[in-house]
Amino acid sequence: MAGKIRVELIKSTIGRKPDQVKTVKALGLGKINSYVELEGTPAILGMVRTVRHLVKVEEI
Repeated sequence: MAGKIRVELIKSTIGRKPDQVKTVKALGLGKINSYVELEGTPAILGMVRTVRHLVKVEEI
């Protein structure tokens, strides 16, 4: 997956582990239903995998 992906925050980070909260912020997400479009690099995909239970990912 080398194309662009759209990552949307669908669950709150309240009560989550600190590393998961930092990962969500590093992806550029803040509030619920916010989204960003990112390149599908291995580093970004690893970050998304860490918080996969909090986000929704679509390939664009």
